[in-house]
Amino acid sequence: AWDGLLAWASLAVLSKVELRVSCRHLLDRDTLNKSDPCVLLLMQSQGQWVEVDRSEVIKSNLNPVFAKIFTVDYYFEEVQKLRFEVYDSHGQAGVGTHDDDFLGGMECTVGQIVAQKRVTKPLFLKYGKFAGKSTITVISEEISGNNGYVELAFRAKKLDDKDLFSKSDPFLEIYRIDDDSSEQLVYRTEVVKNNLSPIWEPFKVSLNSLCSCEEKRKLRCVVWDYDSRGKHDFIGEFFTTFEEMQKAMGENKWECMNPKYKIKKRNYKNSGIVVLLDLKVSIHRVYSFLDYIMGGCQIHFTVAIDFTASNGDPRNSCSLHYINPYQPNEYLKALVAVGEICQDYDSDKKFSALGFGARIPPKYEVWGWGPWDALRPLGCIQGVVESYQSCLPKIQLYGPTNVAPIITKVARVAADEERTKEASQYFILLILTDGVVTDMADTREAIVRASYLPMSIIIVGVGNADFTDMQILDGDDGILRSPRGEPVLRDIVQFVPFRDFKNASPTALAKCVLAEVPKQVVEYYSYKAFPPRCPQPHTPDSSLGSPQ
Repeated sequence: AWDGLLAWASLAVLSKVELRVSCRHLLDRDTLNKSDPCVLLLMQSQGQWVEVDRSEVIKSNLNPVFAKIFTVDYYFEEVQKLRFEVYDSHGQAGVGTHDDDFLGGMECTVGQIVAQKRVTKPLFLKYGKFAGKSTITVISEEISGNNGYVELAFRAKKLDDKDLFSKSDPFLEIYRIDDDSSEQLVYRTEVVKNNLSPIWEPFKVSLNSLCSCEEKRKLRCVVWDYDSRGKHDFIGEFFTTFEEMQKAMGENKWECMNPKYKIKKRNYKNSGIVVLLDLKVSIHRVYSFLDYIMGGCQIHFTVAIDFTASNGDPRNSCSLHYINPYQPNEYLKALVAVGEICQDYDSDKKFSALGFGARIPPKYEVWGWGPWDALRPLGCIQGVVESYQSCLPKIQLYGPTNVAPIITKVARVAADEERTKEASQYFILLILTDGVVTDMADTREAIVRASYLPMSIIIVGVGNADFTDMQILDGDDGILRSPRGEPVLRDIVQFVPFRDFKNASPTALAKCVLAEVPKQVVEYYSYKAFPPRCPQPHTPDSSLGSPQ
């Protein structure tokens, strides 16, 4: 059974993310009408912004909800920088030409979006100037081959005619109603011109997107008469559920109702009929890393730094702890490379810091951990960097290189989390050391104990020491066992010598040491049979309303 869970976990790590975009209070650049907004998605590659995709143009709308779904590959181990740019499009010239007016931009990372699930930020013009009250909201949902999908096909009959000299040009929108009563646009069909009985093209959406994988979740379906100026006429609406759709597929019909007509017109029946022509379901559900992250699971990051005498006097330029004002030392490079990624997944952005092998003033006693207060939150990664730099002149580097107490201390916190029986917190311990640990037997025992907890350990070897024995702790070459012969439940340790990445970018180091973390998270929660938590409700966002 455990082998099966491991197979599931390995399948569930690779992910793609859907990004849905809406805006509020965009600047009005047009004289006789409102702006015609379009969003460009750019991703940073080798220091350059490269366009990935762009949305449709929505006519005359300062509060657009874009039907276009941006899809990006998701890598936990990378900082994936995104930029959203909003333009006022001008007809045939298209978006991105000199004739378009820039309405504002916003930058963030994929990690920030998936960790928060919904990100709302102000739009900025050039030179950091606010674009008035303009905001952009990006909502993320995971898609993968392990999720359920549904293919739907609709038609309508005898819709109300909203045009004087021709027939209505209808299109259909489907909204998912979330727990906080806000509405999320799931899909917007194409427009069928001059037709009161349109047949819309079949479309495919994930069950997570359609109904959050809850068959009884209410859906609101709205039919509009398209207007090229953006002032679409409301034809009618109906409410349903995915469960209801499945019951009478092919025969399922809904009356499309206009509430105003129902009140004003005595003999009003409906504004047309909407028919579900086809429904095909494909389900193979396996929980993935993003399921847990988007369910609110927090990644807590702790760094432990080696302050033993073998590092050399920090005042000497040959020391591994030497603070060069022009270039960070290896400890700082490794710390920042890994920490910048992990900080996107911790809502309070407060990292904890430990040290080992130092003598602490005023009595200069040797501590198993210190010089920082045990697990004291230090803010984001920059806070840890500043604390590290400030403490070096105050301590005496000493020894020995005992790592087991560090692992045990973090494991105690992880054990408290395990008792909650929820997938709410997972712990990453980054150990930076310049030599082989001196308490290898105790360290092996501590790792075996920690393998049963929501915890992963990353060890980066700094300097030019012989780290051959450290490979024992990394389970890639065989199963790590305690001195008593007990094997680890799962491989939770990744060891990397920093010198292998000395001439590479920080991104390369981060990708290597963090690549196994998503799989380790899924393995742990699969073993414990803890499903992802339900996402926390968000404050209703009125930008997710109907076209205007």
